[in-house]
Amino acid sequence: MSFPLRPSQTKIVATVGPACDSREMIRSLILAGVDVFRLNAAHGALEDHTRRLKAIRDAEAELQCSVAVLLDLAGPKIRLGEIPGGSLECHANDRVRFVKGPAASGTGELTTTFPAVLDDLEVGNRVLLADGLVELEVVEVSTEAVICRVVQPGVVRSRQGMHVPGAKLRVRILDEADLAAAAWAARHGVDFVGLSFVRTPEDVSALREHLLQHGSDAQIIAKIEKAEALDRLEEIVAAADGVMVARGDLGVETDIARLAVAQKKIIDAARRHCKPVVVATQMLDSMQHSPLPTRAEVTDVANAVLDGADACMLSGETAIGRFPLESVAMMHRIALAAEEYARSRARDGLPVPQIVSPAREDSITEATAFHAGALATTLDAKLLIVATHSGKTALRISKYRFGMPTVGVASNPTALRRMALYWGIIPLAQAPATESHRLLPFVTRWAMRRNMIAAGDLIVSLRGTGLANDQQNAILVHRVTDTPPTDDGP
Repeated sequence: MSFPLRPSQTKIVATVGPACDSREMIRSLILAGVDVFRLNAAHGALEDHTRRLKAIRDAEAELQCSVAVLLDLAGPKIRLGEIPGGSLECHANDRVRFVKGPAASGTGELTTTFPAVLDDLEVGNRVLLADGLVELEVVEVSTEAVICRVVQPGVVRSRQGMHVPGAKLRVRILDEADLAAAAWAARHGVDFVGLSFVRTPEDVSALREHLLQHGSDAQIIAKIEKAEALDRLEEIVAAADGVMVARGDLGVETDIARLAVAQKKIIDAARRHCKPVVVATQMLDSMQHSPLPTRAEVTDVANAVLDGADACMLSGETAIGRFPLESVAMMHRIALAAEEYARSRARDGLPVPQIVSPAREDSITEATAFHAGALATTLDAKLLIVATHSGKTALRISKYRFGMPTVGVASNPTALRRMALYWGIIPLAQAPATESHRLLPFVTRWAMRRNMIAAGDLIVSLRGTGLANDQQNAILVHRVTDTPPTDDGP
């Protein structure tokens, strides 16, 4: 298949699994448009992820690009235990008995991987099984068992998820497996760590402390998938480095009819706090088995882009599906089409999202970031360059959604990889970020070779002069000549 030359401004996160974990396939996925690779700690041993991480870094080095890696912690997902015979058919008004033992011993009995949860259940609680397809109601609680009545009938199977919407469960946010996986992420320089089933900002702080203890400043992506998280959304977004709209469990833990509204609220909160936001789960789910998505899936991805998502995520489509490359290419095409529509609507004025006021020490950077983009828009510049140390300036520009291609450069490889998640930012590896006299010729040559700019076009560059504590305090406008200055180029 052919790969498009122009990257979408909306980033693509692809889950790595058996369908795509070779170096060759990883390389092809990068060329097809993947910006961030997700390793799912809920599936596969850490040894598997070590091998997959090496394949990603090898492909990254070969292509001389910057791609990020997200390790998604499994979190305290409550599951059913083993069921005799592997499944249980639940009929309407049947009585189902949850017991605390390691295994069910009789017909109509179920166990759970978190037996302590049974102590927190109360009469009237709803218990949802099989992704919400089977609903139970707690009718009796004792020290030995919890008795439930079947409200919505269906078949449940061993190890399926168990949800108790509205119940206050005393479940640790990080179990031993999560702590071990986070320590692995720290040792291997993983860029982002996804925290599952976040309920409070303190949950984010607990993971950050654990990462710091292991020498890692990996950024934390808080997965919003519980009703408690929506109740404290602003605090959680402020505490995390980014958020994920984890629609799978969120659609079970909350009213599924309000899922689209919840997605919009989460995206809005992330943009106000200047944090990247990923929309995930079943975006192109049918492409696990089909080379083409459904019309509803295409519309879903496009609406996530139009809502303001920084990235859209593929799960089973790339991890275990039959068409991983086609799934990435399709998501890329949908994003490009939605972005073109968004640009056409914005041409009458400059869109400025509501962003949390910056700290005083960032005010110079904040002002120059906005005005560099505004100037580039006014002048119809074809390229914006931002030189940054930590990547924060690139993130600020990203959140303003100026629309023109923006190249991010940094001497710090970690900052470059983080920029792979930021909307509209193209992290340019090997650029002489600390040598301002070489940076503009380098980027100009790179962009001309890719037909992104031509002679006569304008480029706007934002960088620091070194005179104000490394703040971004200088804006340069440059017109491209027929022959860019001779210098070492990419």
